[in-house]
Order: sequence, then C-alpha cells, then structure tokens
Amino acid sequence: MGKTRTQLLRSTYSRRVSGAYGRVLVVDDNKVIRQLIRVNLELEGFEVVTAADGVECLDLVHDVRPDVITLDVVMPRLDGIQTAARLRADPRTVDLPVAVVSACTPYEVESGEYVGVDAFLAKPFEPSELVRIVRRLAQRGSRVPLDGKRGAGTAGSTAG
Repeated sequence: MGKTRTQLLRSTYSRRVSGAYGRVLVVDDNKVIRQLIRVNLELEGFEVVTAADGVECLDLVHDVRPDVITLDVVMPRLDGIQTAARLRADPRTVDLPVAVVSACTPYEVESGEYVGVDAFLAKPFEPSELVRIVRRLAQRGSRVPLDGKRGAGTAGSTAG
C-alpha cells in the first residue's frame, strides 16, 4: 500500500532530536536560507521541519505541531504576512509564536505587528540572534513579546 502525503512529507524532514529544545517550522522559499536556518537551529538542539511557502506551512502546521514558526515575507502562493494572519485567525494556532525572518522593511514590520507577529529578525542575520529569538519564543510558548511590546525582538541589520 502507498504512503500517505503526511508520511511522505515526514520522511523528508528532520527526525526528532533527543532532548530537543522544541520543534520549529521554518518557512522560506529560498532553499539555501531554509537550510542555513535549519542547520543553525539543529546545532542548538531544535528539531526543524521546513516548508517552501505559506501554503505548505498551513498544510503542515497541524500535523507538525511546532513550538515556533519562522516566516520569510516574500514567498510565492502565500506570503509570510498573510500566513501569519491566517495562523492568528485559527483558534488552534492563535497563540503559536511566530518570528519573521526577512528584510524587515518598515512595511513588513508594520504589517507583521498588525497581524500579531511576535519577533522580527532582519536578513542577513547573525545565527546567534536567530537562536536567541527562537529559544525565547519556544520557552515562552505563547505570544509574549520579548520586551513587552508587540513586535519586539527585532534584531540584525535592515539589509535584505
């Protein structure tokens, strides 16, 4: 008998890491960036699942049950801001911590804050900042901003 879509997807993603800090769903249309984020988080003890765009993220989120989601903004089919808005509109994911990892233009930050994004990290980023933000969001387990204000946790340069 053939494998289900979920079984096929699970076989292409990371296996559970013993003693992991948590599970992160990394969403970016650039394969190199996805791998860069994945490797940096796995080296710090996170289990990582990846998706190529917002549509794939929404297809996976309920099966994967991540502790944190990182989203690029500019992606085909469904961008990161629209994806975050849909996550916030779903009662099952309304409190799931979301970090935008993108150019973090003023428009992206303002739009992200409006839909409830918890943290922002500008590309190019320092891997240590990525880990710090993801770890703090995973430990909090809810949409608690990093300094008590919506959109806190902005780090890195503003270059995209």
